[in-house]
Amino acid sequence: MRIRKSIGALPDKIDLQMTPMIDVVFQLLIFFIFSFKIVVQEGDFNIKMPIAGGAAMNTDVLPPFKVRLVAAEDGKLRGIELDGQPIDSFQSLHEQIIARIGVDAPASLKESAEVELDCDYGLHYRHVIDAITACSGYVAPDGNIVKLIEKIRLAPPQK
Repeated sequence: MRIRKSIGALPDKIDLQMTPMIDVVFQLLIFFIFSFKIVVQEGDFNIKMPIAGGAAMNTDVLPPFKVRLVAAEDGKLRGIELDGQPIDSFQSLHEQIIARIGVDAPASLKESAEVELDCDYGLHYRHVIDAITACSGYVAPDGNIVKLIEKIRLAPPQK
């Protein structure tokens, strides 16, 4: 059996239109260039190294303050403890933090100060915020913000 060529047969050579393909490739390239985000180099840490030589290390390091917030059955605040000592209010907690750190303490002492909040499981969230506010700082009468402790860590809740 012989196969004949039909009258409307396709030509042997297919012409590819390269101009639209090149346009699409350049558009994709431009899209990826504009959406590329440059990240900070890995290993670039903000580390404060001690001064070389016989300089003494900074011994003004405070141990972390442990603040315990005890909840009642209904979630209200039943008691506050600072390093195991009972405190009657958040204002007293604030005054104790100021007394231990000092308002005019050097910046290195304030940077090393740390508070660990240990809150009961059912405690209302507003009491945690009040404790953080009492430890972190205050607004001075002249309107300036005085920072006390910036490192505040939450202990895992216990039932």
